[in-house]
Amino acid sequence: MIFHLLLMYFGSNFLIKFQIRIHHKSIFKSPESVCIPFYFLLHLPKPSLNFMKTEKEKMIAGEYYLAGDAVLVKDRRKAKNLLHRLNVLEYRITKKAREIIQELIPNSEANLYIEPPFFCDYGYNIFCGENVYFNVNCAVLDSAKVIIGSNVFFAPGVQIYTTSHPLEATLRRTLENALPITIGNDCWIGGNAIICPGITIGKGCVIGAGSVVTKDIPDNSLAVGNPAKVIRKLNP
Repeated sequence: MIFHLLLMYFGSNFLIKFQIRIHHKSIFKSPESVCIPFYFLLHLPKPSLNFMKTEKEKMIAGEYYLAGDAVLVKDRRKAKNLLHRLNVLEYRITKKAREIIQELIPNSEANLYIEPPFFCDYGYNIFCGENVYFNVNCAVLDSAKVIIGSNVFFAPGVQIYTTSHPLEATLRRTLENALPITIGNDCWIGGNAIICPGITIGKGCVIGAGSVVTKDIPDNSLAVGNPAKVIRKLNP
């Protein structure tokens, strides 16, 4: 690993010409020297630098990460404190509530309207266009990015899950991962609908109440059911 890193540091054009000599009676009938050039090392695949990433970087990249990492715990605690102020202390949409929403979800455009109570993990992974409306009891598990277009309406109880877990029980004890979700412009997501990790919902879609979206939905579609299926196309 150290040798790989030195190669990466000096560049692939750096020619290594040193040799080693091997003496091994069990392999060679007589003790003789065999020279092995190290040119081939230049063509070895580069090692993964995953060990250099923070847990937060792994999380956003969709890789397995430790949710108990101190930085992530601190970020979730900050979000919970803001949610407590929004859901309990303010509750009504006042000027102070709008300031809390802006701090909680900084990557949003104008006219993000949230009816408390609202729930999320981090807030900073939610990206909203203009004129986005969340009715009461919506939950967004935003370990990965949740990208929401403009003029999107969420009915009560909508749940958006980017977070996932390994199917292997031993890995699931310590690790999790997350996949981004994208919702296009001019969508209406019906009450108690669930959007699963990694899903893309195209623009102009309507998702029926109680639907569970497990596959991508193309533009201008009406999708209903568990799992949600497109039952007809909609006019743009």
